[in-house]
Amino acid sequence: MSYTLSRPSPFRRSGLLSVVVGLHVGVLLLLLAAKTVAPQIMEIPLVVDLLQPEAQKAPEAKPLPMAKPTPVKAPPTPAPKAAAPQIEATQSNVPAPAAPVAPPVEAKPTPPAPEPVSQARFDADYLRNPTPPYPPLARRMGEEGKVLLRVLVNAQGTADSVEIKTSSGSERLDDSAQRTVRNWKFIPAKRGENAVQSWVLVPIIFKLEH
Repeated sequence: MSYTLSRPSPFRRSGLLSVVVGLHVGVLLLLLAAKTVAPQIMEIPLVVDLLQPEAQKAPEAKPLPMAKPTPVKAPPTPAPKAAAPQIEATQSNVPAPAAPVAPPVEAKPTPPAPEPVSQARFDADYLRNPTPPYPPLARRMGEEGKVLLRVLVNAQGTADSVEIKTSSGSERLDDSAQRTVRNWKFIPAKRGENAVQSWVLVPIIFKLEH
């Protein structure tokens, strides 16, 4: 069994088109009718008039009562001072006694500059001081050392005192040096041009030749 679709005839197509057009026209007419029937609301602007109140009259200013002036009392006149007694005035005119004048201070004389001092000497060649002898026992025992003597030299150039300041460690070496230096000649110390007494240190060295 077969179905065959037949094409619509031209009459039928024109009828359908008329129906569609009629529907559109009806809808358009309904819309127009709705616009004509619906009431329109007009917007009226609201106008408000502001009434200004009457200007209030300012109260008249009343003059203030004048204050009565207060009388000013004059300051009391100071009583005149009593005049100073004539005795005080007379005493004030008496001149004060003059201060005693101190006697002029005499300037002290400037002390003279100290004269130069030269030390005593024992090493001058012309003195010809002998060398202390080496003790034979100390030589055999091989004793060596250095003796430092403290000598008091007088103004004549001789030894007044000979002291041992530092020992050599050997009594024999110390005695030999002390006995020899007692007989030495010295150049005395001088203060300016005058010979004076002074102390001088004399070193003596004992050393064996190996």
